[in-house]
Amino acid sequence: MDYTSVIAKQIAAIPRSGIRDFFELVQGRDDVISLGVGEPDFATPWHIREAAIYSLEKGQTSYTSNLGLLSLRKAIAKYVSGFFHVDYQAEKEILVTVGVSEAIDLALRALINPGDEVIYHEPCYVSYSPSIVMAYGKPVSVVTKKEDGFSLKPEALAAAITPRTRVLMLNFPTNPTGACAAKEDLEGIAKLCIEHDLIVMSDEIYSELRYDEEEHVSIASLPGMRERTILLHGFSKAFAMTGFRLGYACAPQPIIEAMMKIHQYAMLCAPIMSQNAALEALENGGPAMEKMRASYHQRRDFMVKRLNEIGMDCHSPGGAFYVFPDISKFGLSSKEFAMQLLEQQNVAAVPGTAFGASGEGFLRCCYATAFDDLKIAMDRMEKFVANL
Repeated sequence: MDYTSVIAKQIAAIPRSGIRDFFELVQGRDDVISLGVGEPDFATPWHIREAAIYSLEKGQTSYTSNLGLLSLRKAIAKYVSGFFHVDYQAEKEILVTVGVSEAIDLALRALINPGDEVIYHEPCYVSYSPSIVMAYGKPVSVVTKKEDGFSLKPEALAAAITPRTRVLMLNFPTNPTGACAAKEDLEGIAKLCIEHDLIVMSDEIYSELRYDEEEHVSIASLPGMRERTILLHGFSKAFAMTGFRLGYACAPQPIIEAMMKIHQYAMLCAPIMSQNAALEALENGGPAMEKMRASYHQRRDFMVKRLNEIGMDCHSPGGAFYVFPDISKFGLSSKEFAMQLLEQQNVAAVPGTAFGASGEGFLRCCYATAFDDLKIAMDRMEKFVANL
């Protein structure tokens, strides 16, 4: 049977994740130090794991409301108010999802009509463009520049807006660059969104992981933006809960209602054990989160210093747990550099092109890796660069 004729055209045209494709090559290799998949190297704090275990022991294994446990939504509302400085009604303006990835899919499908344009800034997380395509939208990328710290500038956004533009997707701090947005840039972006009547999807999953005493600012907190912003957040990064697969969306009730309609038929609800663990994280997870953040801060400083000493020009990212060094001067494509680094020195990093064409000439290295392994990886990279 010719299966090419039965696969939906928009799905057949979507490439596999560049991250996952690359790391399939790592499987089974000995002595590889991975600076690849963006996942905390910390185990989920014990008291959070215990909450999930206790949920099972009490027999809490049922469905929840489609929107999620009300107790969790109330805790999310309190947390979002204190951290992001935006107030939402727990009963009807918060939706608990299976990770932020599901929330992105729900939001796009709830908002996009076929052919609508969705703007996002690049280099960016690998799922953004495919998610837009799967919602029958048209992806429009705006390239960010190293000299701007890979932050989105209002003037670059303005040049990309057309009468078909419906949604702007933001991600600060950014995967893969660690870029953060200055408040004045967000204010300029907000002004454009209001002028052109755009909805903003703001993925702020790394928002707790900010360094250098800089406070995170959510575009949803700016004047006139709460009504047109979907704030996306979750527990994977700051609380080291990737496997719990739990995220949430905060938005005005009509948008949450539309997202919930899709969620109730596709997923019904997020797992109750994960929701109980997330409730514990919000109520008591602050100290552990701060300890992990301090460790990432130390690792960031170490990696940026070493990469620049090696000769791999690297800006200091303001958040997340990635560095994005410039390797263009070495005469290799990003993929060639990453492949040869893996083959010759057993260090795995992701080619910048996995995050869009504008990532050519860069390499993404994740520093959510044990400090001793980071030291060894940097020594190996130094040997590799010296032999080029």
